[in-house]
Amino acid sequence: MWAVLLICVLCTTLVSAAPSEDEITSLPGLKTKLKWKQYSGYLKASGTKKLHYWFLQSQSSTPEKDPVVLWMNGGPGCSSDLGLLSEHGPFRISNDSQTVLLNNFSWNKIANMIYLEAPAGVGFSYSDDKKYATNDDIVANDNHLAMKDFFTKFPELQKNEFYITGESYGGIYVPTLSALIVDDPSFNFKGFMVGNGLSDSGMNLDSLIYFAYYHGLIGDSDWKELSKCCNGNMTRCEFHTKAGEEEDCRAAVIKVQMIVYQSGLNEYNLYGKCESSNQGVWFDKTTGKLTYSLFPWHYSLKNSNLSQNMEVIRMWTDRDNLRLTPPCLNYDNVLKYMRTKEVRKALHIADVVQEWDICSSAVGADYRTLYNTMKPQYLKVLAKKKRAMVYNGDVDMACNFLGDEWFTDSLGLKVKEARKPWHMTLKDKSKQVAGFIKQFENLSFITIKGAGHMVPTDKPPQALHMFTNFIWDTPFM
Repeated sequence: MWAVLLICVLCTTLVSAAPSEDEITSLPGLKTKLKWKQYSGYLKASGTKKLHYWFLQSQSSTPEKDPVVLWMNGGPGCSSDLGLLSEHGPFRISNDSQTVLLNNFSWNKIANMIYLEAPAGVGFSYSDDKKYATNDDIVANDNHLAMKDFFTKFPELQKNEFYITGESYGGIYVPTLSALIVDDPSFNFKGFMVGNGLSDSGMNLDSLIYFAYYHGLIGDSDWKELSKCCNGNMTRCEFHTKAGEEEDCRAAVIKVQMIVYQSGLNEYNLYGKCESSNQGVWFDKTTGKLTYSLFPWHYSLKNSNLSQNMEVIRMWTDRDNLRLTPPCLNYDNVLKYMRTKEVRKALHIADVVQEWDICSSAVGADYRTLYNTMKPQYLKVLAKKKRAMVYNGDVDMACNFLGDEWFTDSLGLKVKEARKPWHMTLKDKSKQVAGFIKQFENLSFITIKGAGHMVPTDKPPQALHMFTNFIWDTPFM
């Protein structure tokens, strides 16, 4: 009798601990009745900042025991709800911008997923003072505070394993936040995962030159001009340094960049279709700098050192009224859906909060990058025996696989298993190569064959398989 009462009390505690005012009771356009819960609301950061979160309970039979995973899209200035609705969340928005479909390869199949819109000013996140100028360290601190507030709202999950994941400029967000949380004993922090991330800006730019040449985007005459950057030694040329020092080298590098980003190619997937004409190269009238879009961040082409002067574009028009959209990608269905009053109501968004956008030009324009490399952050977290995975779609040009592979090699970690193929069994029961993997001590570097910048969008089954193996710490076959 007492045992039964105790079990009932515990069950009631688990249900009532979650914030009922944040629960999403119905989602516009979704006709399927869900067997799991979801929540949307705000988490406290520093000052008057309030970061919007969308929390999806695990679909497994034991959500109360499953890991809690934070996901952050990059930018800086892009919404993580885009990851939820177009990559690995349980929902997909149909082309009519009204109907919500289910994704069979959602990552919340095995984990409790948090999608955090950060920094303030992104998506539905905001600050009462409307001041959105920020930098890498401020964002890491705000995200840390937000996660502490999350577990205040959901104390029943406090002891669950906690992982931090992200993509693109999340290559900065994830390690900087991990470096803070690894010192905070209130988290049961186990590790982090970065997808197609900006791990080292110099390596990312240098490797792009090699990627372009060996994928047939530039010819031998261009390669010969580029070789002058390194006195003919092309084994491992630091183009990002030489381009800042020598005019001829700078011109050769810019030519490659213009081919990659301005010739009609989809920088997020070399073999993918360019879905829109949004491929901006802008001349900033304020600074006099020619800037091309390595969206979601930008390189200034006239600065003395390309890797040290990575900056967002400074718009000379009214940036608050400017819509910022990734080049060659079309998310109009998501944009229209998220801007309806019905969705705002379902997600508990107040009228005073700005209209939702894919990426915030205001945040991006006033964002200050502080780090050229994430090496210190990686080494700090790995030294405390936490696990990490760096994964890359192998046809992405925004953050190409080669640059991230160079980065993981540069960490000097012990190699446990040399680079080899990993496989998946497809629907037709055939076993196929899904990519390549290299295993270090506490870190895995993995590529996904045929995927671009948004791996879960391009290769959903492979992405879920990879995510599951990382979370469960199981080997790749």
